[in-house]
Amino acid sequence: MCLEHLDEVLKIEELSFPSPWSRSSFIYEITQNQFACYIVAVAEEKVAGYGGMWLILDEAHITNVAVHTDYRMNGIGGALMVELIRRAILRGASRMTLEVRPSNTAARRLYASLGFKDIGLRKRYYTDTNEDAIIMWKDNLATGSQLCPAGRNY
Repeated sequence: MCLEHLDEVLKIEELSFPSPWSRSSFIYEITQNQFACYIVAVAEEKVAGYGGMWLILDEAHITNVAVHTDYRMNGIGGALMVELIRRAILRGASRMTLEVRPSNTAARRLYASLGFKDIGLRKRYYTDTNEDAIIMWKDNLATGSQLCPAGRNY
């Protein structure tokens, strides 16, 4: 992701989350956070989705993954996750974590298909709705059998 993508990323952010990140938050992540890695998926010369993570020691933490409403259910979210996992492995991560809303069943199914397991709950994590967050982890990132599950077309 680069600064030129920000207008489109912010639009996706607004369509996807009740409390979207600010422009300044993304600028910091892209230009100053040495632990951050952000990517975009492009379709029809538009940003169709984006994802980001922080890499600290051998752990990767997914910060956000979102797909524009016009491009959902086309495998873009899965492709973004697979690419983030690939990049995490290349940078030495052996495990990955994320938080997801219990109500986001599509994302939860995707993460489970990639080998993420529910391991805990953060009570009232999402301050906009007071919804809990399910904490998910994937250990042994380099295990190829769970990177691209059979029959999935990411």
